[in-house]
Amino acid sequence: MKALSLQEGMKKMNKGKKSDLKDKDLNQEGIRGIMKDEMNEEIQEEKRDLGETEEIDEIKSENLKKTKNKETKEKDEAKKAEAKKAEEEAIELKYLRLMADFQNYKRRVEKEKTDIYAFANEKIVLGLLDVIDSFERALSHQSEETNTISEGMNMVYKQLKGVLEKSGLQEIDALGQDFDPNLHNAVMMEDSDEYEPGKVTLVMQKGYFLNKKVIRHTMVRVAK
Repeated sequence: MKALSLQEGMKKMNKGKKSDLKDKDLNQEGIRGIMKDEMNEEIQEEKRDLGETEEIDEIKSENLKKTKNKETKEKDEAKKAEAKKAEEEAIELKYLRLMADFQNYKRRVEKEKTDIYAFANEKIVLGLLDVIDSFERALSHQSEETNTISEGMNMVYKQLKGVLEKSGLQEIDALGQDFDPNLHNAVMMEDSDEYEPGKVTLVMQKGYFLNKKVIRHTMVRVAK
């Protein structure tokens, strides 16, 4: 009976050892599983972190692109605004120049129109000046005794001269004045005790303005 108990005890011991070994293997397997799970979790966490990092980088890249696009758009809009402003200024300047040219043209046309009215009868007046000269010569040679013919000539002369003066005719003052080539036509020079050098000593033919324009220079002698 004791021998059986010993054998049974040995069996139980061996069985216990096997059970311990089995439990030990199971424990090691569990530890490996836990470690594997932890590693998998770390890997997954790293992947998640990596994914988040990539997502953040992508967002940053997208934001950077948007910022650059916005800056480019603003620059383009600023350039367009400057170009539009320059174009508007050019148009305004062109308009001002056209207005100035038009005003100059208008003034020139008005002046030409005024000149036409003022000098339309210039040829007629020039022709009548010869008649005035003839009247003056005739009247200067009439006798001291007045008669009907001379009185009539004098009246016609005054009437004719009055009509011409109303049309803008004005005699150029020359005798005793400084010689002016714009007004006078010197035909000769002479010594003079009465006038200083450069003064008009004699009017040989009267000169005239027509509306302040010289239509005939005064023919004169000038003192040396």
